[in-house]
Amino acid sequence: MVKVYSITTCPWCEKVKKYLKSKNVEFEEHNIELSEEDRDECYKISGDLIVPVTTVNGKNFVVSFDKAKLDALLGL
Repeated sequence: MVKVYSITTCPWCEKVKKYLKSKNVEFEEHNIELSEEDRDECYKISGDLIVPVTTVNGKNFVVSFDKAKLDALLGL
C-alpha cells in the first residue's frame, strides 16, 4: 500500500501524485491539514511535518519528490 501525506496547496505533493499516476501506482492520499490522525501518523513516520511524505507498505518512506528513491522503493 502506497500512501502520500500532503497538504492542500503544495506543488511537490502534486508532483508526487502526478508521477505515481503516470506510473499506474495506486495510492491513498492523506491530507495532514484536514486530519489530526493523518498529521500524527506523518510525524511518526518522518519525525517532521514536511510534506509530501510517501510511504510504501508502512515501512519505508520518501520525503519530498525524490524520483530515484520513489523508483527504488516501488521497484520501478
